[in-house]
Order: sequence, then structure tokens, then C-alpha cells
Amino acid sequence: MSDKFYMDLLAAGFGGQGIMMLGQLVAYSGIHQGRHVTWIPAYGPEMRGGTANCSCVVSSEEIGSPVVGSADVVVVMNQPSLEKFAPRVKPGGYLIYNSDLVEYSSPRTDVTVLPVPAQTMAHDLGSDRVANIIMLGVIVKASGMVSKEDALETIKEKLGAKKPKFLPMNLEAFDKGMSVAEELINR
Repeated sequence: MSDKFYMDLLAAGFGGQGIMMLGQLVAYSGIHQGRHVTWIPAYGPEMRGGTANCSCVVSSEEIGSPVVGSADVVVVMNQPSLEKFAPRVKPGGYLIYNSDLVEYSSPRTDVTVLPVPAQTMAHDLGSDRVANIIMLGVIVKASGMVSKEDALETIKEKLGAKKPKFLPMNLEAFDKGMSVAEELINR
């Protein structure tokens, strides 16, 4: 890879919303592209319903520190995560939030803000558990942090191998995320 590339992600929400899997899928997609990657999870004390967040760095060069202070892409799935992480989006970055569970009344003007009705979209697909895969599609389409091809391959490898019967739904969720991101960016 001749072009220098460096992007980082912070993803946050309640435990059980697939935040860790979202970060892992971005990380594995970066690895699939031959990039250097870090992924760090952080959990609240509760198993389900507590806070969960993770950071991920994808780079064309070795990563000096896995710590993400401010990020190119911030994904928030609930209101407390918005309050905590919205200020950490780098100017020019992306704030992607679950508009079904998050109200954002005074959006920043120095970042691209993408309100995604992830819960509704996931429910319409047949499972609330694919909201994170919808968000992965949004990340890929909006930011280009990882390629569409590598993200699809990662979904097939990591999710399709574990539960093949849910692979079509996960692939459809990813496509829906890509579509909604395009609509939001072109509005």
C-alpha cells in the first residue's frame, strides 16, 4: 500500500446492542485489507444493559498507540453514549447515531451528522440484533474506513460461519445501512 491511511472509530451503547461485534467487524475488515489494526473493548459492570464501548484504529502503517482520544468516526446507539462521545468526533469526522433511541437537538456543524433509525430498520428486517450491522454499512459507505468488499467478506467469515441461517439477514442489514448512508449524505 503506497497511500498513507489512518482512521479511528469509537462505538458506544448499551451492552447487548452489538457494539463490540461492530468494532470487531471493522477491525477484521481492516485486517482483511492488509492494514494494521487495534481494537479495545470497554465494558460497564453489567452484563446486559450496562454501558459498552470500543475503539478501533485502522492504519496503513504501524500504530503507535491504540488509545483513541478523539475519533474520525463515532457511532452511538443510546443517549448516554451521545452525551459522552459526541464531543470526541474530530472536526471533519462522522457522528453516526441511532435516531430511534437518541435525540440530538443541536448538532455540530464541523462534522457530518448521520441520524440512522437503526432499531426500526433492524426490526423491519426481522431482528433487533442486526442494528449494529446496519451501522457497519453506514460506516463503510460514509467514511470508507474499510472497503465494502472486505466488510462483506468479514460478515460472511465471522457471522456466516457461526450462524449461517442469519447470514442473508446480516447481508441485507449491511446493504440497508449502505443505502441509508447514501440517502443521508445526498440529502
